[in-house]
Amino acid sequence: MEGAGGIVTNYQGQTVVRHFGDPAEEYLAATERFAVFDRSHRSRVIVSGRSPSQMLSGILSGQMPRAFVQSDIGVFGGSATYHTLLTPKGKMLTDLWLTLLGDEETTGFLLDVPVAGEEPLLKSFRKLLPPRFAVVEDASGRLAQITVVGPDSVEALSDIALGKKVTAEKLCELAEGEWFSAGEPAKSLVVMRTGEVWPEAYSVLGPTGLVTELWGGLVARGAVPAGLGVWSTLRVEASRPAFGSDMNHKTIPIEAGIENRAIDHTKGCYTGQEVIVRIRDRGHVNRNLKRLELGDVPTPPQGKELFANDGTGKSVGWITSAVQSPRHGQVLALAYVKRGLEVVTLDGREIAVPA
Repeated sequence: MEGAGGIVTNYQGQTVVRHFGDPAEEYLAATERFAVFDRSHRSRVIVSGRSPSQMLSGILSGQMPRAFVQSDIGVFGGSATYHTLLTPKGKMLTDLWLTLLGDEETTGFLLDVPVAGEEPLLKSFRKLLPPRFAVVEDASGRLAQITVVGPDSVEALSDIALGKKVTAEKLCELAEGEWFSAGEPAKSLVVMRTGEVWPEAYSVLGPTGLVTELWGGLVARGAVPAGLGVWSTLRVEASRPAFGSDMNHKTIPIEAGIENRAIDHTKGCYTGQEVIVRIRDRGHVNRNLKRLELGDVPTPPQGKELFANDGTGKSVGWITSAVQSPRHGQVLALAYVKRGLEVVTLDGREIAVPA
């Protein structure tokens, strides 16, 4: 699905397309028309068996996904849920999206996992999921994923991916994680709303052959293939952290500001829950992930330190992602900043820290 002319780069050990020759045109397409991004470097894991729901609920931090339903015209729908997988000390092994695409014993749950989280997730599952209750399969070879971004994406997906069984208006009404499929979900294309970037966007998961055909159909319809560079820009503009860049094995979800999406405070026990509840009820974290406006400056590298503005020269944070933002006309960054600070300095310049 990379297509001719793609300039590749290494991302978390995987080869991905950084751009297709004209990043400015890719950004314009994603924000004003529609663009298509290859996301198949993410990992897809299936968990099935006798009691996968019970087993996963005990180790994942969020709500279990709503069961799929079938309409009288053969359209299926449901809702995926966002989670973290934590250590007993409340630190992240990965984040993920969890979807139920059929009978949980046979079809199982589909986990959409960032590439940086695949190894720790599989290692954890080998320890925590008894094979007689939950069987784990790495399905990345037979399932693929793309994301279609932009105001024209709904019409194209309604026509091509869903065979006009779901209108563009119905797609627009979806909340993040909600999805439709025009056939049996485990064997068909699943179109899911995503909020990972700020323009209207839908991820499509399915058998690799069907996703490849869809990519070709979208490009023929006018979609512009776009790469990781523009995706990162749109993601930072949306203030969305990515595991492997802005979150890692040292991160507590509350530090990254994802607790409202990833933590279900009403569920029973899950690994790491005690730490999360203790912070929620009686404490705080020492740093928080913020989106900073850096102005008209060169894009700083990941790990660039931020310092106090009181003359002490004390390090008070660091940058995790930074992009040149066409939308804001300046450099934007995601950065961890010590709690309570209103101003930091970067290369001697004062930078305001949002509340």
